[in-house]
Amino acid sequence: METHVYEQIYEIMHHSVLPNGLNIYVIPKKGFNKSYAFFATNYGGADRRFKLNDSFLDTPAGIAHFLEHKLFDTKDGNALADLAANGASPNAFTSSEMTAYFFECTDKFQENLKILLDFVSVPYFTQESVSKEQGIIGQEIRMIEDSPGHAVYYNFLKLLYKHHPVRDMIAGTVESIAEITDKTLYDCHKVFYNPANMVLCVVGDVNAEAVIDVAKETLGAETGEIPIKDYGEPETQLPVSQKFEATMEVAVPIFMTGVKVPANLSGRAALKQEMVGNLATAYVSGKSSPLYAKMYSEGIISHDFACGFGAGQSYAICEFGGESRDPERVLSEIKEELQKILGETPDLERMERNKKSAMGATLRGLDSFENLCYEQASAHFIGASALDKAGIMEEITPEDVLGFIREYLTPERFAISIVKPV
Repeated sequence: METHVYEQIYEIMHHSVLPNGLNIYVIPKKGFNKSYAFFATNYGGADRRFKLNDSFLDTPAGIAHFLEHKLFDTKDGNALADLAANGASPNAFTSSEMTAYFFECTDKFQENLKILLDFVSVPYFTQESVSKEQGIIGQEIRMIEDSPGHAVYYNFLKLLYKHHPVRDMIAGTVESIAEITDKTLYDCHKVFYNPANMVLCVVGDVNAEAVIDVAKETLGAETGEIPIKDYGEPETQLPVSQKFEATMEVAVPIFMTGVKVPANLSGRAALKQEMVGNLATAYVSGKSSPLYAKMYSEGIISHDFACGFGAGQSYAICEFGGESRDPERVLSEIKEELQKILGETPDLERMERNKKSAMGATLRGLDSFENLCYEQASAHFIGASALDKAGIMEEITPEDVLGFIREYLTPERFAISIVKPV
């Protein structure tokens, strides 16, 4: 077991790799009552095509999310009920590139950890239970399709990406999940839920050696081959189309605009890109920017307007969005502001203020066990450590931020998705 000391942020992280390939990270928090465990696989909604044993396999849209739902089924009942009965608060989620199962508790941590590792690693499906779940998830999909927020987001992704499956809903469609069988689920579990493709993160007043022992005892020594993922043909840096409008039951138009950014980085470079991207969007239209103050005072945007940088292992976007009675004017104002920023002397004081604000958010995130586990799991899958973020933030310069704006936030790269009232 390796121990890494992060003196700048007063944190310690223990790291161990089991013989089966599972990476385990334990961040001790002495004196805290609750403990948190986060067991994740490098497999999400966008991972539908992959290479295994020299051939490519295609799976239905929504299968990663479907598998997440079904893994809670056990031969003896339901793992959610088992964890709740043992005093734990469990849950799970599927994103475009990760599926995670987690719980927090104040007692019986090792017992709950064993339950978590056991039900995630030992699947139990029947075709009858799969058919029943298809009806349940089908209703969930219809609810998602009726959500204006989801519509504006996925329409935006379809404007940016022509081939990448991130453009499709993580839950899939009613038609795609109808293709899922118990055999499909077993096959995908065998491929993606092998320990070498997973990570266990634990935060709390726990013993790292005890966590490792539970994992060794529960998971065994068997490992598997890590699949090669395929996200389709390479994408250009320009959007597929620059505008899409839909009508739904909304009181005020909602919109999302922005650009896609190359996502070919890993390790510290990927973490730095994420932080620079967030600082760049904050400099353009964050809540302390002149542009935000101007648009808000003129009633062009409401208080829910937000901007930021979001990325996975294979995609990255800068986004700006919220409610507006004139979304296209917002886009015009953003483009004008970008030209202004590149044509004048940078406001170094505001940049430093944004940087300090981002550093504060990073440090506050260390107090959230859930956030810390998620950040470390995400960082692990790109070959980095989430606890390096504070150090990377200090390295970022104004030129890094301006360089990002100059290279990526150019007018021809922008697309806008709008949902208007019926």
